[in-house]
Amino acid sequence: MKQAIVKWALRNLPESALAKVMALRKAFRRRYLKIQSKNNPLRYEQILHDMQEIGIRQGDSVLVHSSLSKIGFVEGGATTVIRALLGAIGDQGTLLMPSFPAPGRNKDHLESYPVFDVRSTPSQMGSISEEFRKMPGVVRSLHPTDPVCALGPLASYYTGTHFGQLTPYNEHSPFRKLITKRGKILMLGTTLNGACTSLHTLEDAVDFPYPVYDSKIYCVNVIDESGQRLQMETRVHNPEYSAKRNADALLPVFQRAGVVKQGTIGEAQSLLIDASGFFTAMLSAFESKGITMYTPKGAF
Repeated sequence: MKQAIVKWALRNLPESALAKVMALRKAFRRRYLKIQSKNNPLRYEQILHDMQEIGIRQGDSVLVHSSLSKIGFVEGGATTVIRALLGAIGDQGTLLMPSFPAPGRNKDHLESYPVFDVRSTPSQMGSISEEFRKMPGVVRSLHPTDPVCALGPLASYYTGTHFGQLTPYNEHSPFRKLITKRGKILMLGTTLNGACTSLHTLEDAVDFPYPVYDSKIYCVNVIDESGQRLQMETRVHNPEYSAKRNADALLPVFQRAGVVKQGTIGEAQSLLIDASGFFTAMLSAFESKGITMYTPKGAF
């Protein structure tokens, strides 16, 4: 029932109404956290322990999709979570986070805000992502709809070739490079349906049979780290087709392949995904049965 309501909202509600619904949900969650803060708050040591317990190791490259409120009341907030992530991967690891500028649909966003400034355009991917974006040493990929922030020895490798890509999940993107480097994806209090953008790598890797991209090509002004104004073309996902996604229905595919581990970080139900195995499982399911997040039961 909940899934049907979400799909209806994505298909029918205007951007302003979606924003109001999200704001209301956040207000209820803040009220709960305020009550929780009077009890024992979660501290750095507990968050670090939970991250290690789920399988994050020294030297890992980890792409993190996060919800701070789902973790519970954390002493020090987003900064503590980031410190714990960096502590778990160590100096030789690379931490990545999506820093997408659109609070809703990319198509609506670009039509209202056709300029992306890599230095100052905020991330709408939650408070952890936005706090990470502003940290010293963090680099951000130069893509107007799907930029990724990174910190660590491989940060420039992951982010350096995202500019100028007509679609954001191809072999030049941080998402596909994470697969090549056998990195990990941490769904920290988030779900495949709600946040796992790496599912889109399949669409850019094969002759995808569904019209997941809007037909319009957008020319976007992009301002780089030096303040230089550039232009690039990009496509965005088709909102009508996006409403057909049911990514959570693919979880059994990844569980059978042994590429996902479930665990709890703080209070957050979380998933740690082997990015390479994830992509291989997606590709195999698509090629054998036509399974995608748009056709989770298969197309043939």
